Amino acid sequence: MKIAVISLGCPKNQVDADVFCHSMLRAGHTTVAEPREADAVIINTCGFIESAKAEAIETILTVCAYKEENPNLKVIVTGCLAERYRQQIREEMPEVDAVVGIGSNAALPAILERVAGGETVESYGPKTALALGGARVISTPRHFAYLKIAEGCNNRCHYCAIPMIRGPLRSRPLEDCLAEARWLAEEGVKELIVVAQDPTAYGDDQGKNQICELLRGLNAIEGLVWIRLLYAYPERITDEFIETLASCDKVVKYLDLPIQHCNDEILKGMNRKGGRAAVDSAITRLRAAIPGIVLRTTLIAGFPGESEEQFEELCQFVHDVRFDRLGCFAYSAEENTVAATMPGQIEEEEKQRRADRIMDLQSRIMGEKQAARVGQTVRVICDGVDEETGLYLCRSAADAPEIDGNVCVSSEMPLYPGEFYDILIEESDLYDLYGVPVESAE
Repeated sequence: MKIAVISLGCPKNQVDADVFCHSMLRAGHTTVAEPREADAVIINTCGFIESAKAEAIETILTVCAYKEENPNLKVIVTGCLAERYRQQIREEMPEVDAVVGIGSNAALPAILERVAGGETVESYGPKTALALGGARVISTPRHFAYLKIAEGCNNRCHYCAIPMIRGPLRSRPLEDCLAEARWLAEEGVKELIVVAQDPTAYGDDQGKNQICELLRGLNAIEGLVWIRLLYAYPERITDEFIETLASCDKVVKYLDLPIQHCNDEILKGMNRKGGRAAVDSAITRLRAAIPGIVLRTTLIAGFPGESEEQFEELCQFVHDVRFDRLGCFAYSAEENTVAATMPGQIEEEEKQRRADRIMDLQSRIMGEKQAARVGQTVRVICDGVDEETGLYLCRSAADAPEIDGNVCVSSEMPLYPGEFYDILIEESDLYDLYGVPVESAE
């Protein structure tokens, strides 16, 4: 059969899709990029927050509409939405041929055969049955790839549904992670992006935190040029972690600290560990030990009970810390989470107003930081070319793929995806930098 795979949401979800896509190919099926050309479409959904659920539902309905022109088309829904809203999908979208929980991903080839035979299937294996690794395809451009080192989470933040959807923390064996990283390097991957719900908790469920050991092991792998760690929880940033980050030459000096807020009372309500002191300490120690480190964060505005004074404290925090990258989201009340039942729920319009104000404040900071890079020479990796503008789309170590901006390069000489270049920055805007190869500027 011809299979189209649509994967929504985070890179961790994409790795899951890479694994089950490989199992489809191994079973003799082929993949196509266009769902209208497929015999079956597998939609790997996200169900983390309201906007992600809305995107997943819209995608499912769009694909199901293709059945009007191809009545034999089979639609399979898996991923977080399928795990979280099992019964609702079956009841409200009867056009779906199979609803598959994350614990049944390994059974997808068999499930595909059943739906091809006319069955309607529901399959929900235990969350722990979701493989932590295994043979996979590389769905990203060949020069960068994600390495998932753990599944689930033990943090139990009161606003978050991930432990309910994905289960408790399960760390992947260290040697298994290193073996996959070596394979990815052999396949031509130059930038390895390490992902998990909380990478800094890696190994804690096995009785020994191993994130530093893992980074040192990855740093020794021949062929890798950049190693990027996404997410580091402030309270887990030890002196050893900072020393490892500083000393491993391939580990880019870029870190996402998902702090969510700065007020101790709000952080306690969120069930975040460490409080403001841990946040301030992590930022201070990182910047002192690694000059020029790029720090990114995510904030939540309008958490239940957030007073105007607490919100103003958050605004002042953003103003003072001057993060290099920052995203702020209006609080989303998720079913069956502790925060959804808390008193002091804030009106949607007010939550959005607060989030917008934070982003306006950060926009001014970002504009200044971007402008300060004009005149600098930066090392970039080329991702490809923008067909509309003719500019090459590149990224510096400060830019994570599909998250941050680009370094847009004008060059008469061809630039090649996956190759590194030195670029003189000539202009900037809020998100992107613009420049020319150093050779062209001389």
